[in-house]
Amino acid sequence: MSETVRVSSEKLLRFTTEVFERVRVPTAEAILIAESLVEADLTGVDSHGVSRIPIYVKRIETGVVNPASRLQILQEYPGAVIFDGCNSMGIVTGTRVMEYLLQKAETSGAVFATVRNSNHFGIAAFFTRRALAKDMVGFASSNAPSTMAPWGGIRPYLGTNPFSVAVPAGKQLPIVLDMATSVVAQGKIILAAKEGKQIPLGWAISKTGEPTTDPKEALEGTVLPFGGPKGYGIALLIDVLSGVLSGAAFGVHLNNMWNNFSDPQNVGHCFAAVDVKKFLPLEEFKAKIDQMILEIKGNPRAKGVEEIFLPGELEHRNRCRNLIEGIPMSKNVYEDLRQLGKRLGLAFD
Repeated sequence: MSETVRVSSEKLLRFTTEVFERVRVPTAEAILIAESLVEADLTGVDSHGVSRIPIYVKRIETGVVNPASRLQILQEYPGAVIFDGCNSMGIVTGTRVMEYLLQKAETSGAVFATVRNSNHFGIAAFFTRRALAKDMVGFASSNAPSTMAPWGGIRPYLGTNPFSVAVPAGKQLPIVLDMATSVVAQGKIILAAKEGKQIPLGWAISKTGEPTTDPKEALEGTVLPFGGPKGYGIALLIDVLSGVLSGAAFGVHLNNMWNNFSDPQNVGHCFAAVDVKKFLPLEEFKAKIDQMILEIKGNPRAKGVEEIFLPGELEHRNRCRNLIEGIPMSKNVYEDLRQLGKRLGLAFD
């Protein structure tokens, strides 16, 4: 097998669904998890794609995550809801919370929610994109286990703490921002270590605070915030909103998904939905967003730049290509899934 093989997204979706069904995840929830993971790979965010299947399965099999989800409303107000994820799969919890907020926002105009006792929820855009079908603005964020030192430090305290915002447009593609607050998601470093590849300078530092290109040194050390102190500040605030405000764990108190198989993670999330129509006539809003997009794309380009992109545009192009050509997958991830399928009695072809 070459270094990379392309895999049918349809077959991968079916295989992933069957994997989670085999570990007692209800079919409807297994489909949701599969859709999120395959969508990540389709859009080129392979750090949050099907390479996560083995660790998700291991956490379910060891009993540290509930295979069948439960979601409890602890408090509810006209513009706010507090949820308990009941240690369920984060992807399922996040989807159900966002669906609840989108329905509530039709009356409230804007609604904000926090979630405690959850788990890793995959790509944040999987939730915010759901707002686009309702012509709403969606927001999602999550804290994560400590892998990033505060600016100027060398010991991890904050997580990569991702967030996403999706904004509907008219004739143009919607604006969909989905990013970690570190220079790179730790999943990319884990993937590089698995594939035996080096990482670029500037992604991470070793445990002694030295710049490194060795992913194993990086995993023992700390990833770096994007934009230096600015990324650090945003990561901190996301942990406040997702972790502290929700009543979940925060900072170094959040359990690690990769090496703690005895305690729940207690991840915290934060979601919001904003009904555009309650603030501005929908067509006027969409026309102005289209105008903004076209003006940005028409901006004079710097030397060597062929095109200016909006958030989500590259992911959209990746998705279109990979739906036709298949999802590129490293031989190591391919082999991991093949072995997992064999153990569960599923063919991975």
